[in-house]
Amino acid sequence: MSTKDFIEKDFYKVLGVPKDATEAEIKKAYRKLAREFHPDANKGNTRAEERFKEISEANDVLGDPKKRKEYDDARALFGSGGFRPGPGAGGGQFNFDLGDLFGGVGGAGGAQSGSFGGGLGDVFGGLFNRGGAGPTRTQPRRGQDVDTEVTLSFTEAIEGATVPLRMTSQAPCKACSGTGDKNGTPRVCPTCVGTGQVARGSGGGFSLTDPCPDCKGRGLIAEHPCAECSGSGRAKSSRTMQVRIPAGVTDGQRIRLRGKGAPGERGGPAGDLYVTVHVGEHKVFGRKGDNLTVTVPVTFTEAALGGEVRVPTLGGSPVTLKLPPGTPNGRTMRARGKGAARKDGSHGDLLITVEVSVPKDLSGKARDALEAYREATADEDPRAELFEAAKGE
Repeated sequence: MSTKDFIEKDFYKVLGVPKDATEAEIKKAYRKLAREFHPDANKGNTRAEERFKEISEANDVLGDPKKRKEYDDARALFGSGGFRPGPGAGGGQFNFDLGDLFGGVGGAGGAQSGSFGGGLGDVFGGLFNRGGAGPTRTQPRRGQDVDTEVTLSFTEAIEGATVPLRMTSQAPCKACSGTGDKNGTPRVCPTCVGTGQVARGSGGGFSLTDPCPDCKGRGLIAEHPCAECSGSGRAKSSRTMQVRIPAGVTDGQRIRLRGKGAPGERGGPAGDLYVTVHVGEHKVFGRKGDNLTVTVPVTFTEAALGGEVRVPTLGGSPVTLKLPPGTPNGRTMRARGKGAARKDGSHGDLLITVEVSVPKDLSGKARDALEAYREATADEDPRAELFEAAKGE
């Protein structure tokens, strides 16, 4: 389609929507018309096929906010029916034809058209380069996302760590500068016209897009394929980068690092890097969410009479735990702020579980003391309530 034809086409009229239609209204109108005129529903109907192409063409422009703005700006500049100034136009209007503008040839209005510099190609380049006189521009292509894994120690996961990651991904081929052609001159794919995508019937009356099978989604075809990349324009690339793993990550967590994946193509952005974290176990500490856990042995007398017990923390100074008299075995107490880091900068707690330690070997003096204690508490039966409860329902 020529630039002139492109401007003169009323895509709003094609879809039957007003110029101030919302994106949702445009999408709804397109789907309705696409179902009605889809070739699958109109076998052998050439008029329906042409109408479907018009509808798809209109949606391609109006459905993309950037293209729509460029289209609206162009029609506002040249008029909704194309630029057709009458003879002797006054009032500051320009008096020349479209051929002067788009062909870059000065005519009767050459002085005025010169004010546009090198023509309107710079103004509307991305929109109007669609197979006219000039070459079709292929779209930038985003780089692939890359997945990798890293194993951290328990302490590194809690405190955060910077680790080296060696990654292998697809990057532009150095031999052909990413063009896929050994001479560096690939041609635009005629099947997808450089877009890298082709439409297909969905079975529901409207079309979906798939990567172009001829150019594999690149929009370019190499006439003389590069020997290094076989014409794909991409080659395996290995690199090592330092990645900061934030404090407080958990085992199995997947971290997304924007723009750290494979490089883009034709000026496209890089993909993202996804890092799956594996965390090793600790000999002393465990973890429950943002809280760390630790089991602390205490003596019978500390649990029965109360006392102060020093408890280790991960990477910090010990804390002193005050046991009240009569502390039962298995009781969990809390040391606030001694756990894992949270996203907001605060920390979880350290959950301390008391475990009464029973000595395996007793000295004679300790045994005599325990015998005396047993005699002193002979009338107490800690299982009496258990049997009473067992008699009920």
